[in-house]
Amino acid sequence: MDRIDAMKVFIAALDEGSLAGAGRKLGKSPAAVSRAIAFLEHHVGAELLHRTTRSLKLSEAGERYAAACRRVLGELEEADIIAAGERSAPRGLLTITAPVAAGEEILRPIVEDFMEEYPAVSVRLYFLDRPANLIDEGIDLALRIAHLADSSLIALRVGEVRRVVAAAPRYLEANPVIREPADLAQHQIIAMTHFGIDSWSFPPAPGSSVPRAVQFNPRLIVNSIRAAAASAVAGRGVTRMFSYHIADPLRAGALKILLAADEAPPLPVHLIAPQGRLQVPKVRAFADFAAPRLKAHFARLSIEAEKACIGPQDRR
Repeated sequence: MDRIDAMKVFIAALDEGSLAGAGRKLGKSPAAVSRAIAFLEHHVGAELLHRTTRSLKLSEAGERYAAACRRVLGELEEADIIAAGERSAPRGLLTITAPVAAGEEILRPIVEDFMEEYPAVSVRLYFLDRPANLIDEGIDLALRIAHLADSSLIALRVGEVRRVVAAAPRYLEANPVIREPADLAQHQIIAMTHFGIDSWSFPPAPGSSVPRAVQFNPRLIVNSIRAAAASAVAGRGVTRMFSYHIADPLRAGALKILLAADEAPPLPVHLIAPQGRLQVPKVRAFADFAAPRLKAHFARLSIEAEKACIGPQDRR
């Protein structure tokens, strides 16, 4: 049996979640799929998959081998496409990842528009609130909101986002004025597990080099961005999250941004890809399609967030 074909079956089984799904995707019988997996396990001398009637789970050896298979198959695809040159139109499966909220609200509509323009491209869109390893997990592109540490990745900057403190006007009218971060200790806090559940950190005050930490006893702790935003809109307290998380309530005036002068510098937003992937037509086409749309979107969000900022003098 050809080892490359067996690798394709193995990866298809992982992506589809079952041997039957791999068979349907590749047009192979269940017996042929099972033989391919058995061939690889015999070749490497280790069990790669733990099979149950309902799911597949990678063994420890399988995790390492799957990452290697994705690299090998990706490099083979790149080699074929580069050899074909400009004659190769965007086609095939494009795998993209993004943070959950940004992926659902911002990237998904762009992906759908891209698919209409490029009908030969299918997209697998993963929403993950963790930094995926693009090479090991077989991902072509990622939307990442963070300072980038991995210099081996190709990065296209598409915007920036702020980490903001926000509350509803009706909450602010009924509670003490918030002039500085320390004042938050007197308020009802809607805390998120993403941003600190018993303290928030702020940059040093002018003339100091020591970051400021505000300790509090939160009134409500949630692990959902939408839940925290909804409770804040309902006037239940003060919350903290990225500006794009609350774009709609900011635009509608249902939330206001506080302590803008005390915010940390904005975080950059990039589209990132492994070295060489932008030479693949489907990846290059999506980057060219998405980058200007993402830049326009984040620029608009920045303007709207700036309009939603208030200071203590605006409260009375």
